[in-house]
Amino acid sequence: MNGIDGGVALVTGAASGIGRATAQRFAEEGASVVAADIDVEGGEETVSQIESGGGEATFVETDVTDESDLTTAVETAVDTYDGLDFAFNNAGIEGDQVSFSEQDDANWNQVLDINLNGVFFAMREEIPAILESGGGAIVNTSSIAGILGFPNLSPYVASKHGVVGLTKTAAVEFSSDGLRVNAVLPGVIETPMVARSGEQDPEATEQTIAGIPASRLGQPEEIASAVVWLCSEDASYVTGQPLPVDGGYSIQ
Repeated sequence: MNGIDGGVALVTGAASGIGRATAQRFAEEGASVVAADIDVEGGEETVSQIESGGGEATFVETDVTDESDLTTAVETAVDTYDGLDFAFNNAGIEGDQVSFSEQDDANWNQVLDINLNGVFFAMREEIPAILESGGGAIVNTSSIAGILGFPNLSPYVASKHGVVGLTKTAAVEFSSDGLRVNAVLPGVIETPMVARSGEQDPEATEQTIAGIPASRLGQPEEIASAVVWLCSEDASYVTGQPLPVDGGYSIQ
């Protein structure tokens, strides 16, 4: 894809699902990849799969709530591959599914810390490095829950709305410097997170699929394609946008 080959990409949440698929897609398009995740075994497996396919990747154990870990991840990109051009801030959790009034402080704080603070901390580390490399692109993972409301997921919905706000603000601040910032908003994608939700409430998952115009779950690779496109020169005039990739769910 235009402008990806020869670049350097940092992907958080790269140990599985959308993060792994996107790390692999960046590598397939010719980028060197820093795969960051708190899951060491999964992250190393992502790197192994990329290398088996002839790509170049490095794993960094990263807790996105720890700013020093994010500093290390960015420094690894710069030290290992001489710069940073693209970042995909994808690490996130769904949290407990309980009613608004039953949400406890621990669940609220954990979801906001990983899903929102983690994106902010990551961007704060990535932006100077990308600008030093001459500009590039950042994509943040929000969700259709970043533009819609869902019952029993108040921390998750709040965090994903916040990611859209961070994305727009950074785009306004840095686009004139050659840094584009967008968000991808996955719908119901066949990932470990969705599998866990399905185990908790299989009937609700079936109802959700029935309500998707495309009549199926999305695949991680479909999100990866959108992310890499947003980072490419083919999207050179796209910034500050929340892009739903949801089989039409959010247009209803």
